[in-house]
Amino acid sequence: MAINFFRSVLVGAAAVAALACGARPSGHFTLWQLPSVVDDHGNSYVIRTANDSIIVIDGGKVAETAYLRGFVGALGNRISAWIFTHPHFDHVGAAREILADRQGMCIGHIYHSRFTDSMLVPRQGVEKPRQATLWNATVDSLPDIPVTDLHAGDELVIDGVLFKILSEKNPEISRNLYNNSSMAMRVEDDSKSVVFLGDLGVEGGDKLLASEYRPYLDCDYLQMAHHGQNGCTEEFYKSIKFRACLWPTATWVWNNDVGGGFNTGPYTTVQTRRWMDEIGIKEHYNSIDGLHRID
Repeated sequence: MAINFFRSVLVGAAAVAALACGARPSGHFTLWQLPSVVDDHGNSYVIRTANDSIIVIDGGKVAETAYLRGFVGALGNRISAWIFTHPHFDHVGAAREILADRQGMCIGHIYHSRFTDSMLVPRQGVEKPRQATLWNATVDSLPDIPVTDLHAGDELVIDGVLFKILSEKNPEISRNLYNNSSMAMRVEDDSKSVVFLGDLGVEGGDKLLASEYRPYLDCDYLQMAHHGQNGCTEEFYKSIKFRACLWPTATWVWNNDVGGGFNTGPYTTVQTRRWMDEIGIKEHYNSIDGLHRID
């Protein structure tokens, strides 16, 4: 793929976002994992660079819209770049509400891995495409915000902070297609690294682990795939190096309890937690515990 260099006006910052090759981080960022304000499984992260550029990853579900508005508002009400892992409601619900009614919020650029038309054709064995279709229609209707379709290997640099895309849409994977098409990425500054896995499942995770981007999975902080349950495999987690877990989860998912008691539900979170114990991970950031900040 040809490498295109471009400048995008990042609202409220004098930064340059460049799609580059072989970039190295030289800046610094603060990361917030936003809390599960409705005790549900939204996925919402906010990054602030040293030059006060604000980058949002996903943003959570509709019920979390007000919190996200307030949080971004307190940081200046300007989003330089909004990056989306995939178009499920718990990742883009708040974004769709804000994009439809910005209430003064400025948004400089949107980045995602756009699902192809063939992925949106209803077919047996694949979830209904309504959510992804709505998302494509949402970004297609924005006359004033540039939208970029990112691909595995792309590198986005904002204020010296490196965003490297590790996976993208996987139309060849029929099982759990939309989760397995999560756009995983590595975010790195001069002192730390975070890998976001979105909602990758078994097949998408295995493909990433076997890809040329495997070396970029070793990191300081790892966002647990699919809210920590029914995501990537034990082999995936035990094949990479990391020291802390980011859990965008809910109490009922964390405890696998939908009313019958601890670990009586259909979710595999407790199993994933056991894997982390076996790996020796001691540092955990869980959205049910409130707002977490990492500098």
